[in-house]
Amino acid sequence: MSIAQFADRLEPVFDQAVETGNDDELFASGYLRGHFDLVVAQLELAGEDDPEELWNALDAALLKTRDELNPQDQTHVQNMLARLKASA
Repeated sequence: MSIAQFADRLEPVFDQAVETGNDDELFASGYLRGHFDLVVAQLELAGEDDPEELWNALDAALLKTRDELNPQDQTHVQNMLARLKASA
């Protein structure tokens, strides 16, 4: 399975947050979605097909931008990431 196919399987998690989430979940979904899409595109360009690499790259991207968010927002983003990983 390609990274793009794997990412497509996770789309419903983002969609659900938009449809039923509260303001915090909507924020976290949008924030994470931006990083997620960027990481997927970078891995596709690199020819990477290992879904595990998606999680590694996403964790690294979020760690680099950790200072952008206050602790409460970081928690919301980490909760959304956990939902993604659980759905994988």
